[in-house]
Amino acid sequence: MTARDALIAVAALVAPDVPQVRARAAAAHDDPEAYLREHGDSLDDRGIDTAIPELPWIALVDALADHGLLAEVDWKEAPDEIVGRLRALRSAPAEDGAWASLAEADLPTFEFLELAGGQLAAAGTALAVLDIESDCYPLVLLPPARAVDLPGLAAAAGFKAAVLPA
Repeated sequence: MTARDALIAVAALVAPDVPQVRARAAAAHDDPEAYLREHGDSLDDRGIDTAIPELPWIALVDALADHGLLAEVDWKEAPDEIVGRLRALRSAPAEDGAWASLAEADLPTFEFLELAGGQLAAAGTALAVLDIESDCYPLVLLPPARAVDLPGLAAAAGFKAAVLPA
């Protein structure tokens, strides 16, 4: 499997019904300069103004966020804010009371994400982070059966992803 194929497979895994996510990741991989021209404004917000090796992964993250399938949270985000962003995702599970107890947790961000990942997994949803080597956590929710393939596919594409708790 090529890095491009793995990147497209990750996009299909986390956004199976949104072909635009796959198309955007592929476009950044196939023609980074054209992608920079087309998406320069949003990339400027990330401090990206040249074709860096991570561009296809950033394109994937941004496309997922644009389609309501990714929540990007700061490394020191409050639990109630994280819960609010995760609940707003199109892929969020139905309300079952777990969200309220999570919002009340008082933990540092990564510890909170591991707790949330465990509680969500017990309820049938996987929480995963797509590592962009930044001080934030790009978070996605997906069925556990698909989540098991995420870290390996991300690695094959040349990037990192983890299902929480690790």
